[in-house]
Amino acid sequence: MATQKRVRTRFAPSPTGLLHIGGARTALYAWLVAKHFAGDFLLRLEDTDQARYSPEGLKSIFDGLDWLGLKRDEDPVIGGPHAPYIQSERKDMYHAAAKVLINKGHAYRCFCTSERLEFMRKEQQVQHLPPKYDRTCLKLAPEESDKRAAAGEANVIRMRIPDEGAVVCQDIIRGKIEFKMGDLDDTVLMKSDGMPTYHLAMAVDDHEMEISHVIRGEEWLPSLPKHVLLYQFFGWDAPEFAHLSLFLNPGGGKLSKRKGSVSLQSFIKAGYLREALINFMVLLGWNPKSEREFFSLDDLIQLFDLANVNKAGAVFETEKLDWFNGQYIRRKSPEEVLELCRPWLPGDQEDALLLKIVTIEQGRLVKLSDIQTSVVMFTETQVNYDPKLLIWKKMTPPVVVDRLKWLIQHVSEMNEADWTVQAIETSLKEHIAADGLATGEVLWPLRVALSGRQNSPSPFELAWVLGQEKTLSRLQAAQGLIQPLV
Repeated sequence: MATQKRVRTRFAPSPTGLLHIGGARTALYAWLVAKHFAGDFLLRLEDTDQARYSPEGLKSIFDGLDWLGLKRDEDPVIGGPHAPYIQSERKDMYHAAAKVLINKGHAYRCFCTSERLEFMRKEQQVQHLPPKYDRTCLKLAPEESDKRAAAGEANVIRMRIPDEGAVVCQDIIRGKIEFKMGDLDDTVLMKSDGMPTYHLAMAVDDHEMEISHVIRGEEWLPSLPKHVLLYQFFGWDAPEFAHLSLFLNPGGGKLSKRKGSVSLQSFIKAGYLREALINFMVLLGWNPKSEREFFSLDDLIQLFDLANVNKAGAVFETEKLDWFNGQYIRRKSPEEVLELCRPWLPGDQEDALLLKIVTIEQGRLVKLSDIQTSVVMFTETQVNYDPKLLIWKKMTPPVVVDRLKWLIQHVSEMNEADWTVQAIETSLKEHIAADGLATGEVLWPLRVALSGRQNSPSPFELAWVLGQEKTLSRLQAAQGLIQPLV
């Protein structure tokens, strides 16, 4: 990767919808490249598709980058030496650039109607020809083209692809790629509404903003030769290009909304940690050349290299993301996890109780949002469950009633001042052994009585969180539930 000039990268999304998780990875990679070389990272908004502009999408871009910790050196809000950073505010630059291309013979006006273009495409389909513009308007004399445009006749501006030869492109990830001129279409650079297409706006903006590395998804790979040609037509030095492979569904195919929510916001709302998502995303495509799996942003700034990004598509496996998330949750203190869980916790409960819940659930949390189910288990006033659930293996209802009475007696005799998980466990196990009881016949009814569930934290943890009074109350309620079965 060349570093002779200052490294400047950009993330240039279209605010037409929520920030896609793939776009978030592109932003992360671009940010890491800039920071690795102590360069600049820019945010530019490509809003030329005004019909699909979404205020919610715009907000998700800023919120998502902020949440990931990807600070910008220049963007539409903080500004910078190359403002404005919104394409719809840079139209004069694109019109001037299009005029330069027309004057040089590298572009021309096209007055073909949509009806004629549709007829042309159908004819090409019948003849099994590739869908390309037939260059009807290229035959117009410059004077006639100028006259019709001056009269207000609707037109677009098309790029004029050279008739012969090939475009040789270099990609940091994919190496040398060659495209034949005959396979390229005279693509539209300026639409009839006066707005530029991506091709022209991208080239102009990246040049004006001194972008050194263009990092984007591989869906733009077919457009690469046109962009390289544009740089040549203008007489500009082209940036280095890196086209990232797409995220794939585990069953194959591009990761799409039809397969579930794939916006960054959906993962945030589900309760994934920033560290886990960054770690997961960066490894979806990048090979650290080691067995190491956990990286902080500071680590990645030092280690990340586009040369180690894979060409093949990366399978988006949420199981691996869940594993990362659980690992990062367990690395934090209970107090930290409590604060992170706030969005999913009720506001009418004391922090002392919530901290207890988080303490025993931390080791089982996959996502922060999972805490919601646990909170209900401890805060509901009445636990509803099938009384048969209290029966362990071959126990009979009378034996269950006897064990519940035994539990009520021993729990009530415990010292409330020493109500810890360890003290509860030690006391009950000592009494179980002393009375010659089967451990399961005591602890299973205790677990169910306190949680109302088959799967839950240990009965000692449950009792500690609930406190002595509520533990006794739930044991007595369980006794009342099982009594009719005796």
